[in-house]
Amino acid sequence: MEQTLYEKIGGEEGISKVVDYFYSKLVLKDPTVQQFFENTDMEEQKRHQTKFISFALGGPNQYSGNSMAKAHEGMNLKPAHFNAIMKHLHTALAHFGVNEADIDSALSKVASLKDDIVYK
Repeated sequence: MEQTLYEKIGGEEGISKVVDYFYSKLVLKDPTVQQFFENTDMEEQKRHQTKFISFALGGPNQYSGNSMAKAHEGMNLKPAHFNAIMKHLHTALAHFGVNEADIDSALSKVASLKDDIVYK
């Protein structure tokens, strides 16, 4: 039986490392998107994002947050913001040795949510 992306990345522990790197080394240092996290409890954000990404990549459904549209409501995110996040997620996954085919698969899942995130 083929492993899910969740399993290939190392389960919740592996995804947690990717998410931590994603925020601390990339997103929070990028002037394109860092302002969206100025008043955010980043430890809570990382826990929440780890559960969401775990579920999106085939792990258990522990995600109990708002819908993507509701979570991004009023933020007026533009395509440039979404693209920056996608680029950072790619970089974070690659940093932890995820191969390009699996990165593409993961990014496809995230890209499918674009309409629920941009201009909300």
